[in-house]
Amino acid sequence: MADEILPPTPPEPPAVRPSEPPAVRPPDRTLMLILAYLGPLALVPILAEKDDPEVLWHAKNGIVLFGAWAVLCMIDVFLVATLQVFGCLYTLFMTFVGLVYLALMAVGIAKALRGERLIIPGLTDLAKRF
Repeated sequence: MADEILPPTPPEPPAVRPSEPPAVRPPDRTLMLILAYLGPLALVPILAEKDDPEVLWHAKNGIVLFGAWAVLCMIDVFLVATLQVFGCLYTLFMTFVGLVYLALMAVGIAKALRGERLIIPGLTDLAKRF
């Protein structure tokens, strides 16, 4: 029985290392990126997502964009109140300003969701200061 042939032992399986879970963005991050460009609602990501620099960047950019729109509205109202000759131009100008603001909000949200940044000359530099 000493000459008994034993089957070869199978090789050991390779060591299985626990894999790291893929980097998944939390669902509320998408919501925060959308809120970042919705005017005063950009304060929500600033207060809630202090640890995410990308969300903070977009929220600051959205606040500055909203502030620029508000300043243009105030200047326009002041000019119409003092110079009532431009009453007709008020409607045209405010429609144009509103559409540009709406377009910039939509582009900002789309870029934020793709991981890109909306760079607006002058306004983005102002947002970086905060």
